[in-house]
Amino acid sequence: MGSCDNCSSKSKCNSRSENGCDFIFPKYGNIKHIIGIMSGKGGVGKSTVTGILAVKLKAAGYKVGVLDGDITGPSMPRFFGINNKRADIIQVDKNQEIKFLPVETSLGIKVISLNLLTEEEEQPVIWRGPMIAGVLKQMYSDTNWGELDYLLIDMPPGTGDIALTIMQEFPLEGVVIVSTPQDMVSMIVKKVVIMAEKMNVNIIGVVENMSYVKCNSCGEKIRLFSKKSAKEQAQYLGLKLLEEMPVNSELLESMEDGKVESYISNSFEYNDLLDNFATKLK
Repeated sequence: MGSCDNCSSKSKCNSRSENGCDFIFPKYGNIKHIIGIMSGKGGVGKSTVTGILAVKLKAAGYKVGVLDGDITGPSMPRFFGINNKRADIIQVDKNQEIKFLPVETSLGIKVISLNLLTEEEEQPVIWRGPMIAGVLKQMYSDTNWGELDYLLIDMPPGTGDIALTIMQEFPLEGVVIVSTPQDMVSMIVKKVVIMAEKMNVNIIGVVENMSYVKCNSCGEKIRLFSKKSAKEQAQYLGLKLLEEMPVNSELLESMEDGKVESYISNSFEYNDLLDNFATKLK
């Protein structure tokens, strides 16, 4: 629980009770904007979009953190090339209250992930839903975030426990939806859109990933998965199109080489994502 004065969602809050706000707030630090990145389906690139948006915001001068909310399939440490590092855990008082110190990327983005808290990144999490939700809330509330302009939450796919927990208990300012250009994927993603609408969560817009491959010789956009444009798919979802992202081998190579932040921050690609995101939040 926490004070509504520090909540970015206080002007449109539907979660007040007689005892005050039902949202969970970080114990250590202050966060201006909390944004979820989600989809109805796995493998569409939520983590990639989270990482790109985090780097673009950081390069624009904002203080940024990333919470890897995909507890059973965390991938943000790999994206940023910090998977060999581990977050420090500090005992705060005699009651055994703990505080997590996030790992900072080369640009200074603060990241917390279960893969930064386990001994080995390949170690599986074999937990039931309530325990997963509890760990997620602890990672959010007990991390020393400091002063952040944006906390981006990389959410697991679907409309299950974690998505429900974040929408009900975190002071979300909005969510970014990620999809790919196939009718079957769009249908599944639509379920998440309807869920967000039912939960009165602001939807900032949709990013269509893997929209096309660009020919190196002529620059033509070759659409591999659908003849429909990204705008048509966005219209089906009833959302603003924030960006259509190509299949980008250079981005993948930069991730494998541990240079993804440099590649993204120095590239003119994905600028539409940042611009449309910022415009929609105003």
